[in-house]
Amino acid sequence: MKEENKKAKVCRKDWKNEPMPEKHETFVLQRSFDEKQMDLLRAGHIPEAMEDKWFFYVEGETLFAHRSWTGYCIYRIDFKEDDHHIVRVNRDPEQYGCTDIKEDIVNLNKLLDYWARDPYDHYEEWLGEIQDGLKKAGKE
Repeated sequence: MKEENKKAKVCRKDWKNEPMPEKHETFVLQRSFDEKQMDLLRAGHIPEAMEDKWFFYVEGETLFAHRSWTGYCIYRIDFKEDDHHIVRVNRDPEQYGCTDIKEDIVNLNKLLDYWARDPYDHYEEWLGEIQDGLKKAGKE
């Protein structure tokens, strides 16, 4: 790939972001990523449209995932070589409504599947969130 075509790595200062609140929970996410997927995650993402709900970036071996409109940090993932990644999830009810780790694991895995895809399609991810919301409401 030519140097001028490489995507610049996203960093904290590229978008509005808040720190993970003191009120959070921790869990282990067990999954593996190949090198290409890790490269895509390490590159980060700046939202491109209103439907693009996530800003994320990596510092060291930690991915920070923020909601694009508010800047609230929802997930912090400390990647581990043994594929047992440590995740902190926001539990401030004014910032994030989910309170169930099992639901967070499902949601985070879906997000990581989208984010580690080339190219990342925020519109497809947004439609997936709408579909999941309709299923929860019993309106499939």
